[in-house]
Amino acid sequence: MRIGLAGAGRIGAFHATTLSSLDGVEELVVGDVDAGTANAVASALPRARAVPIEELPGAGLDALVIATSTPGHAALIRAGVERGIPTFCEKPVAATLTETIDVVRAVEESGVPVHVGFQRRFDAGYRRARAAVRSGDLGFVHTVRATTSDRRPPHADYIPTSGGIFRDCSIHDADVLRFVTGREVARVFAMGGTKGEAFFPDGGDVDTGAAVLTLDDGTLALLSTTRYHGQGHDVRLEVLGSEGSVAVGLDDSLALTSLEDGVTFPAGPVHDSFMDRFEPAYRAELTHFIAVARGEAPSPCTARDALEAFRVVEACTRSWLDGRPVDLSDIPTTPTTPTT
Repeated sequence: MRIGLAGAGRIGAFHATTLSSLDGVEELVVGDVDAGTANAVASALPRARAVPIEELPGAGLDALVIATSTPGHAALIRAGVERGIPTFCEKPVAATLTETIDVVRAVEESGVPVHVGFQRRFDAGYRRARAAVRSGDLGFVHTVRATTSDRRPPHADYIPTSGGIFRDCSIHDADVLRFVTGREVARVFAMGGTKGEAFFPDGGDVDTGAAVLTLDDGTLALLSTTRYHGQGHDVRLEVLGSEGSVAVGLDDSLALTSLEDGVTFPAGPVHDSFMDRFEPAYRAELTHFIAVARGEAPSPCTARDALEAFRVVEACTRSWLDGRPVDLSDIPTTPTTPTT
């Protein structure tokens, strides 16, 4: 297979290494808005070459992987599906809700498989949590706690185009909440604050956020996220039920220190970033995408799934900005005005 990779930055270069090692990938074609970056990534790998990014969708591809910054996602997805190319795209599929809705409509009308990169769906712990909920062993689930904490903040230039902390960070929690519980979010109330660098409020964002979500069966979910967790990258999930409770991410890499007498847990080492925390999940995810591109498996996370996760974090963002609860019924799933 000839796989195209759009975007050769941090996550793109990470994906390039994984893709080049997968069975069945005969050639990797790399494009980036910075030709030098694309050339550097391609030259470091076997069976890889670089092309101008605008030429990538027409390079005779069997599949396309999109790992550019968010503003480039929508146009590249459209370019892929218009050519009938099975496409993988890192989250989100677009920068705004309106554009996300339009992209989802284009994808669904095309019939071309699109796999959106929510890698936690391929993490062993999250999959076991899903199985535990589905089995009924937990009894009825009443509370879910999810956290995403970056070890250090991104560069200041990233913030104005990130979409904000809920759309950028909590969207993973929103997606995996749906994945694990099988339920939809009905209502949210979110808050945010900043104690770090001024570039967060200057960019219209916060460095720490929290939200209480009510699911459609009455389950309560608590989401928290921050750009400042200096002890280490920390991503966890707790699912609490009437008969049992389970946790994901509660191992020796936990970036917390116990102050109880005689406790040596967690022993470390901690994770530095999402890439080392989820490296096996990323590999499993891209391996599955190759099967999707071959027509051997359906997309495990569709553009519609991405829209539903985006609607949740859109509601969180509106709630934080307006200082009030927001019902998901107020967040549209179809265009609010005709598209011309």
